[in-house]
Formats: sequence, C-alpha cells, structure tokens
Amino acid sequence: MDINISAVAEAVCKVLLSEQSLSDNGQIPVGVSNRHIHLSKDHVEILFGKGYELTPMKELSQPGQYACKEVLTIVGPSLRPIENVRVLGPVRKASQVEISRTDSYTLKVKPPVRESGNIAGSASITIIGPKGVVSLDQGCIIANRHIHMSLEDGKAFGIQDGDYVTVDSFGERRTRFYDVQVRVHRDFRLEMHLDTDDANAAGIPCGGFVKIVK
Repeated sequence: MDINISAVAEAVCKVLLSEQSLSDNGQIPVGVSNRHIHLSKDHVEILFGKGYELTPMKELSQPGQYACKEVLTIVGPSLRPIENVRVLGPVRKASQVEISRTDSYTLKVKPPVRESGNIAGSASITIIGPKGVVSLDQGCIIANRHIHMSLEDGKAFGIQDGDYVTVDSFGERRTRFYDVQVRVHRDFRLEMHLDTDDANAAGIPCGGFVKIVK
C-alpha cells in the first residue's frame, strides 16, 4: 500500500498543534512558515484573469487563514526566479511577499524584518502569474518572529498585544530567540511562527514547542 508521507506529516503536525495548549506547562506550539504570498483582489485578477477567485486547499492554524492551490513565481534583481511560491488566503487590501533571508540572497533583494502587513518602504519584487505580471514597488518583507495568542492566552501569560518577549526553543540545537513580538486577538490560536531559516537553525520541526523566558 502506498503511503503519502507528506500527508501523514501534515496530519501529525496538525494534531500536535491542536493538542498543545497552556496546560502543557506553558509550552507554545511552533508553526514553520515557508515563503508565501498574500494578494489583493486586483492583483489576483491581474495574475490569474478577470473574475478569478483563489481556491482554498488547506486550513492553516490561525482561524480563517488557508493555503491556496495557486502558486506563483517571484523574481528580483538577480533575475533568478523562485517558483511555486504558495498563495495564502483570504485576499488582503495590499499584496505582500514574505521570504526568508536565504531567499533574499537568491533574489538579490533587501527586505526589512517587519510585522506582517507593515510594508511601507519595504523591498520591491515582481510576481509572475499564468495570466499577467505584478511589480510591487514595496511589499517584500522578512516576517518578524512572533507569537499568536487568544485573549485568554494573553491573560494567562500576563502579556498584552504588541509586547516583546524572549523565547527558549527545545529543538535539536537549543536556541534562545530575542525580541519576539506577541499578537493578542480574540480570533488567534496559540502558536509561535518561525520562518524556515530560524526553524532549521534551531532544529525545530512544525509541531515542536517553545517556552517564554520569565
């Protein structure tokens, strides 16, 4: 019998994220975020055609967020493309491309480390789709290390929206992360987001855990 290893890994990751909570001695589950794209409605239509709508493929850990079937190509000044970059939904007011520092070397772009959505003055990048091309004057960032918390989680940890904390990881290469931003919202689910560079350096898999340093 053939086994889809990727599907099994995703299922295990989802179970681990759903089961870990404040009851686990303050452990915070980790989600590893690969490069991805958020699009505005106008840019969806430029890239995929008039009237096109994104196709949800898989729910993400944060409620209302999902990975789409659509993938695109991004290009920077190096003219070395990175293909098959996943689009995440739903659509946003402004398009945004989130990459790792390693990706920036390939593309020859200089994105700032920012909170998602804070794209003013960020790096330019070109997005190539099956029906058109979008050149962003700004919108390419490296997402800052951050933790999502519900209102209940924030109260339990004694943390408010916008606070910064220090975090210890417990992967194969134990690491301490400084200046981790906390986002507290009633619709958020407890999870720390790391990009692939940080996760790989610390040996933390999706479904691993961290703890806030008191």
